[in-house]
Amino acid sequence: MPPATKRARAYDPVKTRAAVLAQFGHIRTAVGTLGPGRLALPTRLGDWTVRDLAAHCAMALDAVDRLLQEPEPARQDSRLLDWPFAIAADAPAIAGTARRLAEEHPDLDAHLNGAEHRFTANLDTYPGTRLLATSAGALPLADYLVTRTVELVVHTDDLNAALPGPDIPYDRQALAACTRLLADALAATAPGGSTEVRVPPYAVVQCVEGPRHTRGTPSNVVETDPLTWIRLATGRLAWGEALQDAKVSASGERADLSAYLPLMT
Repeated sequence: MPPATKRARAYDPVKTRAAVLAQFGHIRTAVGTLGPGRLALPTRLGDWTVRDLAAHCAMALDAVDRLLQEPEPARQDSRLLDWPFAIAADAPAIAGTARRLAEEHPDLDAHLNGAEHRFTANLDTYPGTRLLATSAGALPLADYLVTRTVELVVHTDDLNAALPGPDIPYDRQALAACTRLLADALAATAPGGSTEVRVPPYAVVQCVEGPRHTRGTPSNVVETDPLTWIRLATGRLAWGEALQDAKVSASGERADLSAYLPLMT
């Protein structure tokens, strides 16, 4: 588990909820236009098809409903930044469930609509402080909703990579929350102040051991755009490839982040 950072970033729960629903709505609208041929297309996620991936996006919302139905943990024993590092162990089970759901729900549009309905109906009943027994430990509902932006933004990008035609849009607030959580996860993985990582317009973090930058231009700077950062953090893009294609700029002897990436897969 990465060490705790000095101060946890705050997220507005109302904005987070709206962002989750907005990004899910973009996915649902796009999936509703897909015929059998495009639903059967491969994705960059191994043997997952577009249909499997769409079913998994419904899981991102249904996970909230499922956890709310379970007994509330007695106390919080985890933090939001633990989540990115905890989910890799669940990958095989998640993949199996996504395929099963894709088979059980041939009408994907109805399945996605049902997930959205369950999500909105249950959230009105519980406060953001309600604890959930997640795979990363007991987390408040408000924090767990931030993780849903990561799930939905990352898989929107996966769908866009798989499908020809116009991209599925990204909700600005969802993209911001996803970018910030993954940037903070880097700072937790590589604590320090020698390197400044910039992902405009959403995040700037200090990381990597070494002389701390105090003023003026930092000696070690990494800068990239939000989607490139998300792809790097989740293993969709290799550090060397991003540098070669000028998707990321890195200056300074401590600006090589390849040892810390990906943060989650």
